[in-house]
Amino acid sequence: MKRSQTLALILLIGAVFWSYYTLMPSYQSDAALPPQSFSTDRALAHVQQLSKAPHSVGTPGHRQARRYILSELKKLGLEPTIQEGYTTGGWANLSKVTNIIARIKGSGDGKALMLLSHYDSAPHTSYGASDAASGVATILEGVRSFLSRNSTPKNDIIILISDAEELGLNGADLFVNQHPWAKEVGLVLNFEARGSGGPSFMLIETNRGNSNLIKAFKAADPEYPVANSLAYSVYKMLPNDTDLTVFREDGDINGFNFAFIGDHFDYHTALDTYQRLDENSLAHQGSYLMPLLRICSNVDLNYLNSLNDEVYFNLPFFGLISYPFEWIWPMWIVAVLAFVLLFITGVKKEVLRTPETLKGFLPLLLVLGINGAIGFLGWQFITWWYPAFDDMLHGFTYNGYIYILIFALLSLAVCFAVYYKFRHISLSNLLAAPLIIWLLLCGLIAVFLKGASFFIIPVFMLLIAFAILLYKSKPHPLLLVLLALPAIFIHTPFVIIFPVGLGLKTMFIATLFTSLLFLLALPFLGSFEIKHRFAFWSLFFTIIFGITAHVKSGFNEERPKPSSLLYVYNADTRKALWATYDQGLIEWNHQFLGDALRIPKPEEYKILPSKYRNQFTYVGEAPRKNLPAPKINVLSDVVAGKERMLHLKITPKRNVNRLDIHTNPIMLRAAQVNQVPLSKYFLENRRTKLVTHFITDNAATELKMRFPKDSTLELTFYESSYDLLTHQSFTIPKRPKHSIPMPFVLNDAIVVTRKLKF
Repeated sequence: MKRSQTLALILLIGAVFWSYYTLMPSYQSDAALPPQSFSTDRALAHVQQLSKAPHSVGTPGHRQARRYILSELKKLGLEPTIQEGYTTGGWANLSKVTNIIARIKGSGDGKALMLLSHYDSAPHTSYGASDAASGVATILEGVRSFLSRNSTPKNDIIILISDAEELGLNGADLFVNQHPWAKEVGLVLNFEARGSGGPSFMLIETNRGNSNLIKAFKAADPEYPVANSLAYSVYKMLPNDTDLTVFREDGDINGFNFAFIGDHFDYHTALDTYQRLDENSLAHQGSYLMPLLRICSNVDLNYLNSLNDEVYFNLPFFGLISYPFEWIWPMWIVAVLAFVLLFITGVKKEVLRTPETLKGFLPLLLVLGINGAIGFLGWQFITWWYPAFDDMLHGFTYNGYIYILIFALLSLAVCFAVYYKFRHISLSNLLAAPLIIWLLLCGLIAVFLKGASFFIIPVFMLLIAFAILLYKSKPHPLLLVLLALPAIFIHTPFVIIFPVGLGLKTMFIATLFTSLLFLLALPFLGSFEIKHRFAFWSLFFTIIFGITAHVKSGFNEERPKPSSLLYVYNADTRKALWATYDQGLIEWNHQFLGDALRIPKPEEYKILPSKYRNQFTYVGEAPRKNLPAPKINVLSDVVAGKERMLHLKITPKRNVNRLDIHTNPIMLRAAQVNQVPLSKYFLENRRTKLVTHFITDNAATELKMRFPKDSTLELTFYESSYDLLTHQSFTIPKRPKHSIPMPFVLNDAIVVTRKLKF
């Protein structure tokens, strides 16, 4: 291999690593920084205090976290207040909300800047260090740093540490729809997490155009911007929301989301602890807050409204790059015309031959087809081989990063092997097919996914490389690598981000991105005569990392397996069951379900909904315990005209945390829970769920319903407590250290069910 090719290859490999690992700051201990500076160490001290115990709504840890935040705000010289009230959010999840609110007075009378995060953790075993003690800590440390500068901002700064975000964005719902300060907010900076590490991504929330928001972000000039308009386009398609979504939808208020999603396996689990939080991710949050706080507390926030949209993306050294949506089609047309002119030129110069350019589609289609199948079927094969992976419901395993590397390397092996087989076709003829495919893809993006239109930038670089090859058969390798760098910097992070954020079931996206990236770098990679050796070494390292992944596929104290166990008592039949959501049992819960594992009957598994629609996998007979069912009083039952109005009060007779109420398929014209009306949209689209009450202080649930008088209403009550492992009526051994409670489902719970007909 020539020395210049070797240097160029090293540069290319270095750029691949640089494209991801330089997206965020590198943490160094900074407790000695002056008070005016944001200190990650000082923020970490807040995280440690806030994540000492799980702190979901209604728990002792929740009250402790609230007291700590109030105390810290008072230490800053602020006068925090609380906002309390019941709300169901948008998901019919009733909870008593206690928001924490403070205000820094500005010198002007314009719109206020809001700093937002939430202090509740996911029910009921998550310590919530990343999600979202890290966000609260970022705000507390950022405000302390800001106030230390003794400068009065032009805009008021409102601090909202919301409650019950995990239950349905309830705290944000209560503030936006009931607090008088909500109408004064002009911009929100929201700090979140969906994992315990990795770079923090900026996502814009707006009902209008993003143009002026992008200008404000660029004016703030954060040192490590990680943002692109594709990420928000995808985010808007997913069912995931944050508190900021409520501000946009209900209050028509603009905002920025900042969230890190790496180490997704910790998300909402008992592993979301202070010790596992990546300090670099917390430092990244601070690197966003301080410059934006400086800029946005002093500009007219009304100016941020715009009807114009911009495509935006980040590149190393250049920061955030943006351009108007109006450029999308002209740029695509220019690229198409450039390709047509270059193709005609190549034909006239007899460098391009139509039969060979057509043959160039064969390796391209083989690469995309094979690698797409590898990503899709390969991951299905892995979950078949390791069925316990199905118990990691968020879909990202502890060895997930190794699997991403394996599939990327295997995709490269296919690319090199296929294009080696077609080495008899000249490189200039081979490039025509990738250019046509990329131009078609960019045309489709311009129609259906405008946020991804920055993909045209690497295509322009590919066009330049194509032009060079038409005039020079062997251009300098370093020049070809330099032309490939925009593709490397733009596309490499997506190979990692999608399977991390969306789960390894989307691995086919990673293999396709790897293939498309290979095509963009084909002018350089295709110039090697030893592509078969690259294929061999790619396959070799695929096997090596495959062995590594296998070694790390088991569960232990560092990588505990999620497990679940519930005791379900039917107060009507007076029968009880042990139940689990596990696909693969461990000895701890297997002992209760017995050796003859029984798949639940339909009436047994349709218990409670969960985020990923999981149902019981196995049940077993359980001894009946003396567990009192909730007391259900009919306060009124009135028929007026064609309608019947029913008013119930459900009172716990034991310490409980949650009450789920479901109905038979019946049309409800109106419903209220604890004086909070359920929306008409929810009632029309609810299926069987009526409400889930996340109970604080063992409060009662009052239910009012209006429905046709000729209908029969059947209510099913599921009353749950999270104390299966500690309840005096049970002798459940402690869960082993190589296992953690399964997140996203009701777990470690005692459930008492009742049915009533009216």
